[in-house]
Amino acid sequence: MSKAPIIKKASGETEAFNPEKLRNSLKRAGTSDELADEILDDILPQISEGMSTREIYKKAFGMLRKRKSSNAARYSLKKAIMELGPTGYPFEHFVAQVLAHHGFKIKVGQTLQGKCVTHEVDVVATHNNTQYLVECKFYNSQGKYANVRVPLYIRARVDDIIEFREKLPQYKETRFFGWVVTNTRFTDDAMNYGRCAGLHMLSWNLPKNKGLKDMVEQAKVFPITALTNLNKKQKEYLLSKDIVLCRQLKEKINILHETGVSDSLKKKIIKELDELVNSTD
Repeated sequence: MSKAPIIKKASGETEAFNPEKLRNSLKRAGTSDELADEILDDILPQISEGMSTREIYKKAFGMLRKRKSSNAARYSLKKAIMELGPTGYPFEHFVAQVLAHHGFKIKVGQTLQGKCVTHEVDVVATHNNTQYLVECKFYNSQGKYANVRVPLYIRARVDDIIEFREKLPQYKETRFFGWVVTNTRFTDDAMNYGRCAGLHMLSWNLPKNKGLKDMVEQAKVFPITALTNLNKKQKEYLLSKDIVLCRQLKEKINILHETGVSDSLKKKIIKELDELVNSTD
């Protein structure tokens, strides 16, 4: 058996190429066993020593897009969320909608009084008698992780708000928690401190099976940046109109005419939207 080529991850680390990892990522995107095997057979001869995971992703995405655009959209989820930038503002709205579709009552961009000063809070999410003060840390590169300074800073801000709110009559029966959400990952120190300090920590794939990726998939709240039949300029226009989710675009589909989309392309987009929002896998 020939030795597996060494490939380079986004973090700069290297590892031996594992075909099963690629197959699993295709499967998580809703790809059938047959199609996943077909793409794997096509891509394996193209994997070479020193190739980056980004290059491999681009090859797999291109092959998947030609076969089924909605699977390609799901496969590109991490990249699509990074395209919500560069300010991070659309990411806050995206996180809020993910939480809303998981049963939370949400408010975005709130200015809350603390004991000492006021604080800008990205999302206030309430469920039953529990209120979460959510800070969203957005990064537009897979190699960037949230370090320990992030939860340290959030813990201090949350404590100031909680100390003030706990004394208000309307919050007499309410419990408060801080929640840090990132679209990439936390460093080990950030995760360890956050957990120790009582913060809820949500990253791309943590907690296990309950990470941001899992929450998006479960609620089918895909960002419009995942759509493969729209170009960058069209996506940016929709984001400027506060259309962040595919679900929102599906409800306001006629806005596509403002982006210059032709009737024939509109039909393809509608098909892709239907497959993303209504998929049952």
